[in-house]
Amino acid sequence: MAVGIVQTVRPGTLAAFECSLNVDMNRFDRLVLALKEALGPSSGLTSDDVDVEFLTKLMKDYKSDEREWAKFAMGDASRGYTRNLVDEGNGKSNLLVLVWSPGKGSPIHDHGNAHCLMKILRGDLTETRYAFPKAGEEEEKPMKVISEKVYKENQVAYMADELGVHRVWNRGSDFAVSLHLYTPPNVAKGGCHIFSEETGKKSHIKNCGYYSAYGKKL
Repeated sequence: MAVGIVQTVRPGTLAAFECSLNVDMNRFDRLVLALKEALGPSSGLTSDDVDVEFLTKLMKDYKSDEREWAKFAMGDASRGYTRNLVDEGNGKSNLLVLVWSPGKGSPIHDHGNAHCLMKILRGDLTETRYAFPKAGEEEEKPMKVISEKVYKENQVAYMADELGVHRVWNRGSDFAVSLHLYTPPNVAKGGCHIFSEETGKKSHIKNCGYYSAYGKKL
């Protein structure tokens, strides 16, 4: 949206936020700033003053344009996916672009007591959700599938540990790309647990670092 053009916009939308800006940025840059502003100086998704539905709406309002986010989307076909840091918000969140290799994906994992919003920027991604294995359960048995859904370009999903654990994977023959808002950024700081689909046994992964940060490979 060009700055200075008079348009009728609804409050509480990405377009309304864009109209308050007087800088020349693309719509993806504006989305990053809108999410940061919505979280405020000290809030994470678990704070009472944060509206998760509003954050979801901001992500839905953005229509993916590869030219705008391509500099963050660094893929590596030898990996299931790459984690590319875009923004660390107020220090209680992080915003990542994940690039998913063809035919590959993530292990089953939790979110370290964090909350996640995922928007598909390119391609399709399949999410399989599983019931969280019960603590102290000694019997090894296959994990129970709760649901499976294919998310298409521009769709947004929400995930948190109270909804189970999940894996995300790319069934396609080309790279897929997604945008993830995590808050608080527990996984980046303390890792997460991954689970065996066949036994339900979990193990802790300490290093869930970044492949690139702010458009530069690490």
